[in-house]
Amino acid sequence: MGVEPILKKALDGERLSMTEGVALLQSNDLVAIGQVAHQIRLRKHPENLVTFVIDRNINYTNICKVKCRFCAFYRSEDDADAYVLSYEEIYRKIEETLAVGGTQILMQGGINPSLPFEWYLDLLKGIKERYNVHIHSFSPPEIVHLAEISGLSLKETIAALREAGLDSIPGGGAEILDNRVRHYISPRKITWEQWMEVMIIAHQLGMKTTATMMFGSVESPEERVAHMVRLREVQDQTGGFTAFIPWSFQPLNTELGGTTAGGFEYLKTLAVSRIMLDNFPNIQASWVTQGSKMAQISLRFGANDFGGTMLEENVVRAAGVTNRVPMDEIIRCIKDAGHRPAQRDTLYRIIRYFD
Repeated sequence: MGVEPILKKALDGERLSMTEGVALLQSNDLVAIGQVAHQIRLRKHPENLVTFVIDRNINYTNICKVKCRFCAFYRSEDDADAYVLSYEEIYRKIEETLAVGGTQILMQGGINPSLPFEWYLDLLKGIKERYNVHIHSFSPPEIVHLAEISGLSLKETIAALREAGLDSIPGGGAEILDNRVRHYISPRKITWEQWMEVMIIAHQLGMKTTATMMFGSVESPEERVAHMVRLREVQDQTGGFTAFIPWSFQPLNTELGGTTAGGFEYLKTLAVSRIMLDNFPNIQASWVTQGSKMAQISLRFGANDFGGTMLEENVVRAAGVTNRVPMDEIIRCIKDAGHRPAQRDTLYRIIRYFD
């Protein structure tokens, strides 16, 4: 039996089981799966908009004690190219972002054992005192680390960060939400339960977050779909996730090595995520790992958002992938795909249209 009955069930608005999601992921009928994902995307976004945010990814330090096997970005404290950005340098990067109409700063870094909790609080306060910008920063592994060094509970830590100026939390560090996979690719990193606990607490405190998935390393189809199901279950409880961003593992310069998922696998995973994550409002294309052409095709496979302009990006670049897509190119890609481009803010509120 093919996947047609499963796809019909999805089109009828019924929730798919994990077994059905795995069947889709293992199928090679990419066109049929993509068509259904696109129809579901149009139901959720009938206005035919494709959105993007003008932002910058500021990696404030590359010093990291976790040293994930899939990461080419981290350095040890005594490495010649190890760094911690000064507040002044971070401020300069924010000013450059604001000068081109940016509204969001995505700050993420390594788990640096030498930076005290107060460094983060003072940074947030300093940014908010100077600039009107949305701070979408510090992934769950960073926040768990901050709770450990501060001696506060997770809830107290997130509340303190929010009070200092943190507006929302990115979904980095999710990789695959399965501890077998995590133990293999990042044995010193937080468990999937810890990652999810950060998100649940943030949602309970009224903060929005995103969710990501890095696929194509060592996970099975079942583990990839379980990742989606776990996110879906929490979204049922909290409604706090604004978007899901799947991206493919980039092996160059990493200890883990191997090969990256190709375009076929990327589009299929993207489409299955749109079908499975029926309670997620937005699915982002990943031009950072796939390039603008594949991101454009993604708009017919379930994606309704082009992500950020990312005036700066260093983590994926360290793995040898250097896709750069200026805002004009993003707008052109969206228009050429038959959609209306619109700039949004972090919470998916429209700022302006490009007709």
